[in-house]
Amino acid sequence: MTNRLPPDRSLIVGLEDPILVTGAGGFIGSRVVETLLRYGFTNIKCLVRSASSARRLQDHIGQAPGARIEIVEGNLLSRQDCLAAARNTRVIYHLAAGVEKSFAGCFLNSVVTTRNLLEAADQVKDFRRFVNVSSFSVYSNARLRRHALLDESSDLETEHMWRNEPYAYAKLKQEEILKEHSARTKMPYVIVRPGVVYGPGGSELTGRVGLGTFGIFLHLGGRNSIPFTHVDNCAAAIVLAGIIEGIEGQVFNVVDDALPSSAEFLRAYKKNVGTFKYISVPYRVFYLFCYMWEKYSHWSGGQLPPAFNRRKCAAYWKGNRYSNLKLKKLLGWAPTVSFGEGSLEYFQYLRATR
Repeated sequence: MTNRLPPDRSLIVGLEDPILVTGAGGFIGSRVVETLLRYGFTNIKCLVRSASSARRLQDHIGQAPGARIEIVEGNLLSRQDCLAAARNTRVIYHLAAGVEKSFAGCFLNSVVTTRNLLEAADQVKDFRRFVNVSSFSVYSNARLRRHALLDESSDLETEHMWRNEPYAYAKLKQEEILKEHSARTKMPYVIVRPGVVYGPGGSELTGRVGLGTFGIFLHLGGRNSIPFTHVDNCAAAIVLAGIIEGIEGQVFNVVDDALPSSAEFLRAYKKNVGTFKYISVPYRVFYLFCYMWEKYSHWSGGQLPPAFNRRKCAAYWKGNRYSNLKLKKLLGWAPTVSFGEGSLEYFQYLRATR
């Protein structure tokens, strides 16, 4: 990865200005901290839920002996913890989020926590920007044709209960509360929506490739492009979104160049990690299955939850094209880790941890 900031972009902060990263011990958050250090930022506060979640940060801290890195344990549900974490910061990178399976749990740990952090940031003098790290899951492609372009202007999900995906619901509500707060207080913000983030330390298989629900893996992606972004490329985009001048209120999708298809990824996975049994299911067949499941769920009065439904089926397996042109144009970002290079590193990690 490059150690240089885009040379033709002005910054809103200096290298010594204090920066807060929430979720700093996570898969992406730890790489955001690493990227900030590599770009020369020297005053970083890392908010983590517990000491154990800060382990990913230790190597990065050791590589920057001259930097001031403060690891703070705290809970964003506590307004006092939020005030303490946000104090004197210039930029907040908000990556902490709830991944619970219930709507209530995700709402509590993504939306309520974000509200608390925004209110804490209101108390900071000379605050410059709030960067909210969201997700591709907020989009709905129900009205898009197959293989149409999905970009920052595409529709967002509206049928949350039928889609039955608490995480997607909470990430969208998180964005809404940020926009509403900014409309009232004029707080400067940027929203970043990563696609499928992969790399060492990441989960094994993205659901965009298929499902392992029925005792055997159902390959549902087919020839669809998977909106992958290597964790180092993603972290660089997030960092730039917090420091580049003149992008307040913008939304950025983060995907890499030369995206592999689902089938290409699965073949590479089998070759480099290990074989397993799977069945390839055409999109239209699975869409029909989801339709029938929905109907039965409705007929049963909700006794059978709509775990499989057409809106979620479309969002993950309908197939779209993706663009990173806005990211390149406004932030000067470019992916430095190709899929060919990044996937080998990723597969090596998966093979070692099986």
